[in-house]
Amino acid sequence: MTKRSYSFTHAITRRPGNSIVEGLREIDTGAPDLEIFLSHHADYVAALEATGAHVTVLDALEEFPDSVFVEDAALCLPEGAIAMRPGAPSRLAEASAMVPSLQEFYEEVFIIDGSGFIDGGDILTTEREILVGTSARTNSAGIEELRSLVGRWNYSVRELKTPEGVLHFKTDCSLLDEETILSTRRLANTGCFDGYRVIHVADGEEACANAIRFNELVLMPDGFPKTEETLLKAGYNLRKIGNSESAKLDGGMSCLSLRFSPPAK
Repeated sequence: MTKRSYSFTHAITRRPGNSIVEGLREIDTGAPDLEIFLSHHADYVAALEATGAHVTVLDALEEFPDSVFVEDAALCLPEGAIAMRPGAPSRLAEASAMVPSLQEFYEEVFIIDGSGFIDGGDILTTEREILVGTSARTNSAGIEELRSLVGRWNYSVRELKTPEGVLHFKTDCSLLDEETILSTRRLANTGCFDGYRVIHVADGEEACANAIRFNELVLMPDGFPKTEETLLKAGYNLRKIGNSESAKLDGGMSCLSLRFSPPAK
C-alpha cells in the first residue's frame, strides 16, 4: 500500500511576520515573541529537510497575522490540491493567497468557494479515509464541498464532531502510521477512531496530541516527557521542536506546514 498519509517529498511553510502579535487566540496568554518564534520555525524547517524533503519557505504575509499556520489554507493530496475556505473571517483570503504556490507543484488546484467553511486543521488524512471534524472553523456545508471535490479521486470523507472547547479536530490528534493515531482521551472516547490503534497522550499533556509524522520522523512539541517516553517505547523516531510561541496562538506541529508529494509533471 502506498504510504500517502505520511510519506512526503515536499512541504510548504511560511515565516511568521511582525504582525504575528495580532494573531487569533482562544485564550490570551500573552503575545508571541517573534525572535523565539523564528528560531523555533527554523528548527521545524530543518527537521523536515533532514528527511530529504524539499521545503519551500514562503515570505511572511503581514496583512494576515495567522498566515504562518499554512495548513488551514489548503489540503494537499497526491492527485491535486484544494484551497480551503477558512472559518475565521480575518483568515478567509489566506487560501487564495496560497493558490499560486500550490500551482507551482500541481496542475490541478481546486478552490472551495461555496457557502460552507472549512479549515485544514480539522482534516486528518489516513490510509483509509479523510476524517473531518466540525468545529467553530469547519461546518457540514464545507465538508460536503470537500467531499464533492475529492470524490473524483475516490477518497472517502467521514464527518465527525470536534469536542466542545477544542479549536480544531487535529488539536487533539495526529497520525503516527498506517494504523496508529495519537489522541487525547476526550477525542478518542467519542469512538471516532474505532478500528485504528490509538496511543493516548499522557494526562495533562493534551497539548502534544498535535504532532506530525513526516517520513521517518515524528515531530512533537517539546515539554511533554510522559508522552515522549510512550512514543519512544512504541518505536517512533522523535524530533522535539519548541512550540511555546505558536501555542500562544493555538498552533501546533501540523499547523505550520503543508506536506505532500506532488504528481510528476
